[in-house]
Amino acid sequence: MKPKLNRLKWLKGYWQIGLIGTCITLVFCLLYVFKPVFFEFMEYKLYDVFVQQTVKPPETVSVAVIDIDEYSLARFGQWPWPRYRVALLLKKLQMAGVLAVGMDILFAEHDRTSPLVLKKNLQQDLNVTMGFTGLPEQLMDNDQVLANILSDGAYCLGYSFSFEETRDKAFGTDLIPYFKTSVVREPGAPSPVSLLPPGRNMVPPLPVLMHKAGHAGFMNTLTDRDGVLRKVPLMMGFEGKIYPHLSLATLMTALQKNIPDPVLKITSGGIDSIRIGHTVVPLMANGAMLINYKGPGRTFPYVSAAHVLEDKADTALLENKVVFLGASATGLMDIRVSPLDEVYPGVEVNATIVNNILNQDFIRRSDWIPGLELVGILAWGLITTFAIGWSNARFALPVTLVLGILAWYGGILCLDSYQIWISPFFPLMVLAVNFAVLNLVKFWLSDRKKRFYRAAFSKYVSKAVVDQISEYPDKMTLDGEEKEISIMFTDIREFTTLSEKLTPTQVTQLLHDYFTPVTQSIIRNKGTLDKFIGDAVMCFWNAPLDVQGHQLFAVKTGFEMLDALNRLNQQFKDKYGIQIDIGIGIHSGRCRVGNMGSADLFDYTIIGDNVNLTSRLESLTKFYGTKMIVSHTLIPHLPDSMPVQELDRVRVKGKTEPVVIYTVYQPSEKQRQSLQNELSIHEKALSYYQNRLFDKAFDQFSQLGDLCPDRKIYAIYQERCKIFMANPPARDWDGVFVHKTK
Repeated sequence: MKPKLNRLKWLKGYWQIGLIGTCITLVFCLLYVFKPVFFEFMEYKLYDVFVQQTVKPPETVSVAVIDIDEYSLARFGQWPWPRYRVALLLKKLQMAGVLAVGMDILFAEHDRTSPLVLKKNLQQDLNVTMGFTGLPEQLMDNDQVLANILSDGAYCLGYSFSFEETRDKAFGTDLIPYFKTSVVREPGAPSPVSLLPPGRNMVPPLPVLMHKAGHAGFMNTLTDRDGVLRKVPLMMGFEGKIYPHLSLATLMTALQKNIPDPVLKITSGGIDSIRIGHTVVPLMANGAMLINYKGPGRTFPYVSAAHVLEDKADTALLENKVVFLGASATGLMDIRVSPLDEVYPGVEVNATIVNNILNQDFIRRSDWIPGLELVGILAWGLITTFAIGWSNARFALPVTLVLGILAWYGGILCLDSYQIWISPFFPLMVLAVNFAVLNLVKFWLSDRKKRFYRAAFSKYVSKAVVDQISEYPDKMTLDGEEKEISIMFTDIREFTTLSEKLTPTQVTQLLHDYFTPVTQSIIRNKGTLDKFIGDAVMCFWNAPLDVQGHQLFAVKTGFEMLDALNRLNQQFKDKYGIQIDIGIGIHSGRCRVGNMGSADLFDYTIIGDNVNLTSRLESLTKFYGTKMIVSHTLIPHLPDSMPVQELDRVRVKGKTEPVVIYTVYQPSEKQRQSLQNELSIHEKALSYYQNRLFDKAFDQFSQLGDLCPDRKIYAIYQERCKIFMANPPARDWDGVFVHKTK
């Protein structure tokens, strides 16, 4: 039964944490699905960190970059070079044994340095006729020279797509070869063209070049929102056809004699992969390939174009390689930002893609990974919710750290060992947000609970005591301790008889009206309410924390109770037709204070012989006809403004040691003089009585009885004196009166 109760207690106390944690988890699931720009940006940055930590140099280099560098410009002049020089460069590369040359350069305009063009322009602009001596006719047009070379080798031209709507279609686009692929589609899968990034218009190479080359690929690279190039679309849709990226087109140019047409696989989730020969290239849903960068810029071999033209190039770097022609010279370089380098040559992106495919060295992002990441968000969110809501910080913090480490290093392990990108960003985010928010909520609930306990405890002790407990909790020991305690018992006289005249509802209401000011007085005077015992009240001072002058606070509380009763009795008479009277007993002594009871139920209370004695003192108020009786332990702590009157020396039932009991007065200025006279006579009479001068004591007590006929104590002593005058006590009589009843 106990575990069930504990679970119910948790559900009652911490269901808010479970609800909030679940809501946060679901919100992050939605954020993952719709992925706002900020979160997408942060996930990109996390991907970059993982790439930086897992980057490995290429095991096999199958590519090279032919670089139009500063030396090339210094040696052969500014760019653009005459097309015949480009043709010469391509021919020398062919003779060096390259498999294919991809040109990351757009030849969209005629070569203005062609002799034919120069002759035409001079005639048109200056009306000057220019002739060329000794120049063969086939060298008059540089574009044609380059076209003739393109028709005789494995060369791939570059072109560009425009993503803006234009009115006029570019000339020569019909010459661009589209990507001839076989498509394997699952039932219900969309067409590939609908999935690919759509080109709006094309900026093609010169038709004369394209007609001869027969191979071309687009040079566009779509960067992410933060400007970093992490993936490249290997294909693009245009006018219902599929066109290849320059890197893929160049690779197909190099391999076209040895492999069949590529096979494109389409699933219901989008593009899955493309098969090139025996190599399956994993793609993202839109046909993009994650680039597996092998290092910063110039990781792959760079060969100066000038060295090729001068026959100074190391042919070992070129033979049986797929090469790309590009520029790194200032003002010409196509600059990209990669996860590993802020200045990464665009031409090397093509080389990296081809090398990834040839070495089957891919970063995979399969269509099942988003589902796994979504499950990870749910799992991490709910586990942290459970850990934080159900356990304390000693368990929740290690669990959160372990989950964070698992997500982080799990992502690194997958990327490093299996080259699978599983993003831990959203699981880490839900982990961090849940930990922060739920602990804040838990702190708020705990603080609210503390405030509740504080308010509840304030019903038992004064606010000053509660403040002290809150400020110095180490001073509060709940395992029990012995200390000096002032104890008070109060009881309503003849309450059983009175309650017979009232209905149960009236009895309850009367006690409520009576207990309210009584409790307020106890708390106001720094006391601790122990319990209500029917119509009786038990309270004490100096616990759980020290209360300086607790004896005086106890007596002051007694007087406040009597004053409140005087006001209440008029209401009780009007409302119920009765009035009540109470007796108050106060004693101070050492008690055991702390949690008392069983393992399951306990009460913060006091126990000890002094508690029983206080209860007996309260009972004696009826016998002596006084409202309040205090023991001798309180007398030294009372001020002169509170005169005391010794009532008797007694042994209460169950006690062997005698106790001197007093009553305390709080007279007004008018009453003070007459009270002092009364107490002076009483003190003299009590001295006669205790010294066995019973006849003199009788005279004094008789005088006091005539003076104060409402004081029952004087009649008691008159009766005792008569008895002792007739039957003197034994010689060992100590003046102590033994009470046989409670």
